Amino acid sequence: MAPSDISKYLQQTHDRVFDHNRAWAAEQKQKDPDFFAKLSAGQSPEYLWIGCSDSRIPAEQISGLGPGEAFIHRNIANLVVNTDLNVMSVIEYAVCHLHVKHIIVCGHYGCGGVKAAMTPKDLGLLNPWLRNIRDVYRIHEKELDSIADEAARYDRLVELSVTEQCRNVIKTAAVQQSYAKNQYPVVHGWVFGFEDGLLKDLKINHKEMLHSIQKIYNLTEA
Repeated sequence: MAPSDISKYLQQTHDRVFDHNRAWAAEQKQKDPDFFAKLSAGQSPEYLWIGCSDSRIPAEQISGLGPGEAFIHRNIANLVVNTDLNVMSVIEYAVCHLHVKHIIVCGHYGCGGVKAAMTPKDLGLLNPWLRNIRDVYRIHEKELDSIADEAARYDRLVELSVTEQCRNVIKTAAVQQSYAKNQYPVVHGWVFGFEDGLLKDLKINHKEMLHSIQKIYNLTEA
């Protein structure tokens, strides 16, 4: 592609976003003349969504949630790392100030981050981040190594990583203290499948998981 064609293409892909934005804004006004007045009044979402940065998984579209219904955080492989001030701040704000009722950790099959973590090689700056997934593999090594089919093992690691991230959410003081006081938020683990577009509920038992970690990680006043 010639430089002039690249420049034209870049301008077109930039302008397309604003064309879509104007069309979306007009459609919302047509459906509800007060839509933007209500949107600008503030937010009180029921859900905190912690998902993967993968561009193919738009949280609102696959869940049917609309603007204002979900507070959203995304990173590579939907990790909840206690030294990551970004995700920790998101959880704190969502729980203590927005009073969300549900926290969803949503992974997806075919996750590039999980696949990279399964590859025994130096990946530079990604190493410390992906180590969190490799640690999940280490914890569940016996189960994973017993799965002969590589694709099935890959899918299972995705599920186990989501479960571990749910556990990391429950370890936080904000979640433990709010749940002790209010009986919410409840933490859920979901996995999205590209082949059918469906969400799989991993059936995380919030109460049971909380009880199992509190001998060591109890951060409530009780």
